[in-house]
Amino acid sequence: MNWIFLILGGLFEVGFTSCLGKAKETSGAESYLWYAGFGISLIASMLLLIKATQTLPLGTAYAVWTGIGAVGTVLIGIFIFKEPATFWRLFFIFTLIASIVGLKAVSSH
Repeated sequence: MNWIFLILGGLFEVGFTSCLGKAKETSGAESYLWYAGFGISLIASMLLLIKATQTLPLGTAYAVWTGIGAVGTVLIGIFIFKEPATFWRLFFIFTLIASIVGLKAVSSH
C-alpha cells in the first residue's frame, strides 16, 4: 500500500511543478488559482511521501518520489509547455525510468 502512496505522492509532485509553470504563464486571479493548486499539490505530495516512508526505506522512497516527479515534469514540459524533445533528453528520461524500476525491484519492502 505504501508504494501506492509513494506513486501518488510523485504524481502530486508533477502536479505542483505543473501548477507552478501555469502560474508563470498567467496573471491576476488566474495565477493565484494556479498558486493555490501548487500549494495543495505540494502539501499532498509531502504528506504522501511521509506516509510512504513509514515502512519503505527512506533512500529508495525519496529516489522513486523524485524520479516520478522528474520524469513526469519533463513529460508535461514536452507535451503541455512545448519544450524540446531531443534525443538526449528522452534518452536520459528513459534511463531515469529504468533506475526507478530497478530501485523498486531491489527494495525489500
